[in-house]
Amino acid sequence: MKAKLSATVASLMLLAGTAAAQDIVISPEQETVIREYVIANPVEPVQPPPGVSIEVGTALPDTIQLRPLEVPDVTYHYVILEGRTVLVEPQTREIVYVIEQ
Repeated sequence: MKAKLSATVASLMLLAGTAAAQDIVISPEQETVIREYVIANPVEPVQPPPGVSIEVGTALPDTIQLRPLEVPDVTYHYVILEGRTVLVEPQTREIVYVIEQ
C-alpha cells in the first residue's frame, strides 16, 4: 500500500511539474521582441541528441549550450534546435516554450 501511495504521489508531482511548464505564457509582444533579439544576436543552431524531443517539459542535456535571453521581463535562456527558438528554464534546463520559425 505504501509503495502504491508513493507511486501515486510521484506521478502527481511529475504532472504538476509538467503543468507548471505548460502554463508559461509568452505574449505576442514578448514573442516579437524575442524573435527580434534572436535575429539580432544569431547563434549556431544545434542538433538535439538522439532521443531528445523538442517539446515543453523536456529537460535538455548539459551538452547543449544555452544562451541568455536579454529581453525585458523574460528570465529564460534559449537555443536554436531544428530551426525553432526554444526557451529554457536555466536552473532545470526544461523547455518552457517553443517558437516556430
